[in-house]
Amino acid sequence: MATDESNSDVPTLGVGMLGYAFMGKAHTNAYKTMDYIYMPPPAHARLVAIAGRNREQVEAAARRYGYQKALTDWHELVSDPEVQVFDNSAPNYLHAEPTIAAARAGKHVICEKPLGKDAAEAKAMWEAAKQAGVVHMCAFNYRFVPALRLARDIIRAGRLGRIYHFRAQYLHEGLANPQAPLSWRLHADDAGTGALGDLGTHIIDLARFLVGEPTNVSAMTRTFVTERPTGDGGTGPVDVDDAFAALLSFENGALGTLEATRYARGRKNHQVIEINGEKGSIAFNLERLDELEVYLPEEETTQDAQGFRQVLVTESTHPFYNVWWPHGHIIGWEHTFVHELHHFFTAITSGGSVAPDGADFEDGYRANVIAEAILAAAHTGQQVAIAY
Repeated sequence: MATDESNSDVPTLGVGMLGYAFMGKAHTNAYKTMDYIYMPPPAHARLVAIAGRNREQVEAAARRYGYQKALTDWHELVSDPEVQVFDNSAPNYLHAEPTIAAARAGKHVICEKPLGKDAAEAKAMWEAAKQAGVVHMCAFNYRFVPALRLARDIIRAGRLGRIYHFRAQYLHEGLANPQAPLSWRLHADDAGTGALGDLGTHIIDLARFLVGEPTNVSAMTRTFVTERPTGDGGTGPVDVDDAFAALLSFENGALGTLEATRYARGRKNHQVIEINGEKGSIAFNLERLDELEVYLPEEETTQDAQGFRQVLVTESTHPFYNVWWPHGHIIGWEHTFVHELHHFFTAITSGGSVAPDGADFEDGYRANVIAEAILAAAHTGQQVAIAY
């Protein structure tokens, strides 16, 4: 566990948050938790302002979360001199314009994934942040799961040897009910893509983070329900993918498969990954995020193969765990954001970059490019080269 150290000299960073729902809650919880779990934190988070469209709801969120101001115009948030960090947790259609404006105003920027509705938006965001010289982060929080960071360390140490296979599924039941109403997530103009952007970009990013760059892709997509209720007695069209499956090849010769759907009844947040190499294998399930399944024959004490063993990733020597509880005491999904925002604040206060351990806007752009290649491959029925 972290030792108690004086934090009287720790700087303060003013945070402006766009969005107050699911991700706004997750990020705010992380800012508040980081301030006392890390001793000292890289910076104190001062919750300056939170913005959203609905005045009543954003004011309630400000009171609940502890922000000093509630705004209904993101332009006021971006221009606020008390805000040094712009946190964009809004829907996809509000990612590009506010984040670019914040970077140009000199704010450090973190934006939820997918970075842009498409690769062109993501590239514009990356270029604006580079030109402004601000720290930029795309919020791929699963890079900060201790078990996945341990998996990355095992791979980079060469303990799996040459990588043969990367397999990833992200299965969810969120839209399996055909009577679930239309939302922004089901419109291409608002979301960009469906399951591909919502779930698939996470495993696309993890493929790059753990294995390396993919070079080409073949894919299929499906939209199972093309009309949904609008809430006023009518129906409206769905024009994004409900599911996709893709086959990737990597620069290092590995073969990869990716699958995501929001139509897997019984699956709540089922992200599973397996990597097979010449010397062993590792496997991970997000719903058991403190565990990593490891098969390394080099560690066998007998000549008989024993198969996978479960590693409980809760030792103080494991990634991120030195600030938490005694070994054996697990942490949860929400704590990945604590690690992520600690990493972001450290980059700001040190004048560094969030890369390569964290995802910067270039990583967000590359995930968008790969997602577009998957769509193109599904549309044409042809293998598509991935080009940045």
